[in-house]
Amino acid sequence: MSDTNLNQSTHISTTMSDTLTINGIDYVRADSISTVQPNGNRAVIVVDRGWIFAGDITRENGRIQLTRAVWVFRWESCGFAKVIEDPSKADIRSMADVDVPAGAEIFCVPVSDNWGL
Repeated sequence: MSDTNLNQSTHISTTMSDTLTINGIDYVRADSISTVQPNGNRAVIVVDRGWIFAGDITRENGRIQLTRAVWVFRWESCGFAKVIEDPSKADIRSMADVDVPAGAEIFCVPVSDNWGL
């Protein structure tokens, strides 16, 4: 990359490490970040009409079954990502197993094995 391709206010400095500094902000390689990875088949699933559940997921015959299910009823003062990171930030209610049509799923986020319990 030549200096002519950079905005004059941008300053990039690199060294022989896994860190890149741009305008005083350090960026690191994504594969060098230690994160807690989900283990198993538990997930938070958002379905149509605004319902949010979590449970151990089984997908078969066009259905999604959630066992050890909980209902993510509501949360305040933080975003969805923070609730995924720390379920104690939300009002989570135990419930019976859930069975929804696969077509109702909007998205699904894998979480740790005991999330929300």
